Parts: sequence; C-alpha cells; structure tokens
Amino acid sequence: MAVICADRRLTYGELNERANQVAQYLRGKGVGPDQLVALCMERGIEMVASLLGILKAGGAYVPLDPAYPRERLAYMLDDAAPRVVLTQERLRHSLPRVAAEVVALDTEWAEITRYPSNNMSASTLGLASCHLAYVIYTSGSTGQPKGVAIEHRNTVNLIMWARSALAPEFFGQTLLSTSLNFDLSVYECFVPSQWAEPFA
Repeated sequence: MAVICADRRLTYGELNERANQVAQYLRGKGVGPDQLVALCMERGIEMVASLLGILKAGGAYVPLDPAYPRERLAYMLDDAAPRVVLTQERLRHSLPRVAAEVVALDTEWAEITRYPSNNMSASTLGLASCHLAYVIYTSGSTGQPKGVAIEHRNTVNLIMWARSALAPEFFGQTLLSTSLNFDLSVYECFVPSQWAEPFA
C-alpha cells in the first residue's frame, strides 16, 4: 500500500492515478514550472495526492498548516502569491482572503475525476532541475517568516544519497509523520517511494 489513513487505503497505482488527475486539473489552471500552489489540508489521502499532483503538473507546493493563526496564513499567502490554493471545504473559513483561486478538492473531486489519469510526459512540462519543487516558510522566530525555495535538484540529491546510504528494509514501515511545513517530510514522503516495488 502507498497510503493508509484510518480505514482508507490506496495502492501506488491508485495514488498515481489520483495525482495525475490533480496534475491535469492544475495544468488546466495554468500551473507549470515555478508556479506556486499553496496546499492547506488536513493530513490524509487527499493531501498526499495533491502534493504529488502539484509536482506532476510541474508546479511547486507551499504547505500551509490549517492550525496556523489566520494572520500568519495571510502573510504567507500574500508573500508567496500562489496561483492556486488547494484546500478542503471544511477549511475554507480558516483561510484569509486571497487573490489566488481557492479550490476545495473534496467538493471539486467529481470534476477532477474527468481528467485523464495517465502519466504526462515530462518533456511536455518544460521542467528542469533548477525549477522549484517547494517553498517552506521558517518559523518567524526572528521576525516575519521567510520562504525558503528548494529546487528539484536539491530534493533529488537527498533521495539519491538515501538510496546509496540506507538499505531498502529500512524504509519498509516508514511513516509520513512530520508536518509538510518541515523539510524532514520530504525525506519521509519521497525516499521510501524509491523502494515502492518490493513493498507494494
């Protein structure tokens, strides 16, 4: 299984299809390389599918913790200026007004499922290793939070190091327990997927 959340489970194939549909949906909204998409969701299957969908569309994700104070969310959204904000209907009220289009993935899912679920060709995205993968904001303990922009090559470097340094068995029961607002989540989410086949 790729994702297990409460009584819901997705195989790697099912997760990939959902992420592809999110990606095609976002591409239709103009998301591409270096375009930011804010992600404000509670932990679950939709969060993981959305995160992968943003990357598959060529965009970069900006994680927003729904538990953050409204003022902090407002600052981050204003500073990042994302093209789209992906959220859930129950969280809409916690989001400040924003210029970007706000999409509640759960209520829009019927429309999203109309999009193709096949993988898009990477060559059609015009994506390069120097393009952004994500932007994570600092705690702001020394002033206002600052967005730290991470490129794809930085993320790939981490994944390749882990593949060479650690045995596959190490990742068999890895949990995505860290908030997306911290870099450790990148390790927890993407490194185990490199060993998906033996554990599928």
